Amino acid sequence: MADLRVLTRSAHAGSPEREAARRKPVAGAILAVLVKDRAGVLCRVAELFSRRGYNIDSLSVGTSCEPGLSRMTIVTRGGEADIEQIMRQLEKLVEVVTVSRIHRSAGFFRELAILKVKATEATRPGILRTVWDYEARVLEDSADCITLEAVSDKEGIDGLVATLEPFGILELARTGAAALGKDSLEGTTRIKGDNHGNLVL
Repeated sequence: MADLRVLTRSAHAGSPEREAARRKPVAGAILAVLVKDRAGVLCRVAELFSRRGYNIDSLSVGTSCEPGLSRMTIVTRGGEADIEQIMRQLEKLVEVVTVSRIHRSAGFFRELAILKVKATEATRPGILRTVWDYEARVLEDSADCITLEAVSDKEGIDGLVATLEPFGILELARTGAAALGKDSLEGTTRIKGDNHGNLVL
């Protein structure tokens, strides 16, 4: 009987349904990657995604709290198995120090957007009302356009853009996501080290 239970669990673990679930696309998987400040590292990361056929929805990079290291926030998509594969491939790059996945329920996510919107005397009140509704900020209010900035999550920025589109968006710049985990450990984190467990920089 014990052997039968073991076989049943083993068969379930490798069942087509379980494998299909692992392959089901995940929208907006967010990876935080700590990399060494070296020339060409951004190109190598982008080339890895391109070579493996994975899409980058957004990528932002900036300095981190560690001297000599930069932090990349990458938003990508794919099944759970694909995300795991992406993380394993990133770990192989010599410039990569850590790879973390930050889940939506366990992190803070923000984007910055700057928009220039066509404005007339008739449409200006509606535009300013939208700015207020989305907690955005006016940078410049000229005779024929309003330039504004907004900081929010992706859904908030998408909503602002969709609401302002009927007025006529002249220019739009978005930074892509920046993310931090709510706790000291950001979900699934992997640290590259030597055989003694020491961090390799």
